[in-house]
Amino acid sequence: MTVFERSSAASAASIRNFGMVWPIGQPAGEAHAIAMRSRGIWLDIANGAGIWANPCGSINLANRDDEWDVLREFADVAPSLGYDCRLLTPGEIAELTDFANPTGLIGGLHSPCELCVNPRKAIRDLPRWLASRFGVRFEFGSAITGVGSGWAVASDGSRREFDRIVVCGGADFKTLFPDLCASSGLRRCKLQMLKVGPPASGRLGPHLASGLTLRHYGNFAACSGLPGLRDRIAAETPELDEFGIHVMVSQNDEGDLILGDSHEYDSAVEPFDKAVIDDLILRELRRVIRLPSWNVTERWHGIYAKHPTRSSYVAEPMPGVSIRSGVGGAGMTMAFGLADRTWEEWS
Repeated sequence: MTVFERSSAASAASIRNFGMVWPIGQPAGEAHAIAMRSRGIWLDIANGAGIWANPCGSINLANRDDEWDVLREFADVAPSLGYDCRLLTPGEIAELTDFANPTGLIGGLHSPCELCVNPRKAIRDLPRWLASRFGVRFEFGSAITGVGSGWAVASDGSRREFDRIVVCGGADFKTLFPDLCASSGLRRCKLQMLKVGPPASGRLGPHLASGLTLRHYGNFAACSGLPGLRDRIAAETPELDEFGIHVMVSQNDEGDLILGDSHEYDSAVEPFDKAVIDDLILRELRRVIRLPSWNVTERWHGIYAKHPTRSSYVAEPMPGVSIRSGVGGAGMTMAFGLADRTWEEWS
């Protein structure tokens, strides 16, 4: 097996994220099952490769009555849909994290299933382990410029032959098979994120998410209270919808807090980051969490491919050639499970 990577090391969306493995956010059924499958693979790989993976769980916080209503409604049906979660009081939340803001806090939904990894380390360490453990060959700094049944052409002009080729171009879905990808429905999405250095005291514990996330993740879509929550946010804070902002925080193995994020699509995707987006993210986070310091040490953006209705984009443009793309903002959560399922289908 050979992996071609155009950059000298992973540098795009796969390392520019929270490091959240987030099964709780996936719609019930197949997507959630794949997310849980990914979770298990992450833990197996972490154990074998010596990669840090923290089974920290998550808490969706409710600071408004409509947010609490949606969480309660979801908690009622969650067991029958295969989710492991429970409602928490403010006091119970305080036992799990030092950083939830008690002011205005009504309660939360806790799930033990979420993981945290450090993507900057994990994604760049994995190739060494895969090479030593399974003999996978990695060719960094080598872009693929052409693909056909049984062959691929690398940027150095060499033609390689393979039994099967999988194209995973991420946000670049126009270089290879541009006509097919133009009709795929895939969209480019840009997010902005920030990092705050390790706090002198206290520990985040679970991933924390505000009530804004309820309108973002598919698992809450069936809740009857969600449309009213969406309408209230749109009326009170239309600027959040303008930039697709919902706020979450994770903590990596170095103690850094990763904050985000936003969602801009298609023609709105620019190389220039917007200070107003960072300010809105910080404003909304200050409402739901409290930190000893809000000193931002890094700011960045990522761009990924997203399909508006599917959890991933799959195509077979010619015999022996497959396209796998468009996992959206759930790549850390879904990729391993999707790959494992695909391998089973091919075996």
